[in-house]
This record gives sequence, C-alpha cells and structure tokens, in this order.
Amino acid sequence: MINYKFVLNVYEKKKSSSKLVTQLLYGEKFKIIKKYNNWLKIKNSYDGYIGYIKKKIILKNFQPSHKVIALKSFIYKKNKNFKYFKTKKLIPFASKIKIFNSYKKFSQFDNNQWLKNTDIVKINYTEKNLVKILKLFINTKYKWGGKTFDGIDCSGLLQVFFQFNNIFIPRDTKDQIKFFKFNERKNNLKKSTLIFWKGHIAICLNKKLLIHAFGPRKKVVIMNIKKTINEIKNNSNLTVTGFKQFYAFRKKR
Repeated sequence: MINYKFVLNVYEKKKSSSKLVTQLLYGEKFKIIKKYNNWLKIKNSYDGYIGYIKKKIILKNFQPSHKVIALKSFIYKKNKNFKYFKTKKLIPFASKIKIFNSYKKFSQFDNNQWLKNTDIVKINYTEKNLVKILKLFINTKYKWGGKTFDGIDCSGLLQVFFQFNNIFIPRDTKDQIKFFKFNERKNNLKKSTLIFWKGHIAICLNKKLLIHAFGPRKKVVIMNIKKTINEIKNNSNLTVTGFKQFYAFRKKR
C-alpha cells in the first residue's frame, strides 16, 4: 500500500492519545500487518518501523516519478481560465509523487492538484549535500516522532535526508547509533560529522557549529559544538557516546 494523504501519523498504540512514533510521507510505501475497525497495524517498507495508523485513503500500484525538494510546497488548483490559485494545503519535503501533466510553471500530481516545478525534482535525483538539506529545517519546531516542516525530532532530521536520497538508515537514535559505526575523535570534527549521545544526535556544519532538533530549545537550531556538549552534560547528565564522519552513501537495503 501507499500513503495517499500528505502526512500520516504513526502511533505506538491504536489510539490518537498514544505516543507518536513516526510519520508516513505522501507516496511512502507500507505493508498492512493487521486490520482493525478504525485502525491499521502497518510496517513501513522503507525502515521497517511498525505502528498504527488511522484508516485513510490509500493507493495501489503508485509509481512515483518525482519528489518534493522544498521544505514545504503549496498545492495549487487551476480554474477554467487556466489560472492557478494557491490553496492552504502543503506537501512536505521528500514526499514522492507521480506527475501526470505539466503546464507552464506547474505540474499536476493528482486531480486538479498542482505543484510549482521549482519545488520538485525527478525521483532519481540525488542531493549529497547533507548540510544544505538540514538547513531547510532551521527553526522547525521540535516534535517527537515528526518528520516534516510541521515538526521534527533529532533522528527524523537525519533520516529524512537519507530517505530523500532513497538510502536506508534506521528511524530511532538508538538504532542509528548501531548503524553508524564510530570512526572519529573529538578533535577531528568537521562538516557532516555526526555526534551521538544516548537518545540524541546532532550534525556538524563545520568544526565549530552543529545543527540538531533540540528538545530543550523546542526547535531545529544551530549551536556551538563545545557549548552544546557542555549544556547537555550539565542539564541532562549525558556525555557524547561517539562520532561518525559521513563520507559516502550507503545503498538502501
């Protein structure tokens, strides 16, 4: 099955009041494990994450041709005079879509739903600049389990970059720590170095600054590396567990 809503919340249990564990982006594939009256137990085809979603409209045999490269892309509608007007609906970064038609500066991906051509790229497009993508999310609010402009957590911030490039990494920080084997020392930090704590991850922009979705600041922020390490140690009694320099892509399994 494929998610046909712009974002689907995935919960730990079969109730909306339970913990949000992750989200399914538009066009993301999943398998139905079990059906309930108003809920589906599903397994995310990308990262294997298991949780519960409310029953929504879903599509079969959806072969995406493009994906969203903007942090958020407004959906437009076209009237009888072939003029486009902006709706209040937004589709998030890394969503996968199938383009049916293009006209001037817009492309159609659903029944009278259009996106700006500047907000999309072909499905096989690769953006290797980790920092460029992460900076799109600056000031996005912190949201446990989130993966979009409307809210994102620290592991989701890293995963959405790899997901955009069709590369597998786990969803949660504890699993990302196991996935990325540590290979750097503290005195060798540079652009794209990953810094791990128990339950948290940040990414270096250079040897002095990092970016992360930081719960205490309630948003995605750029901070000084040394000050961040000290702040987390003083406030949460957590020390860095390892460093990983991101060099090359790892193919999706």
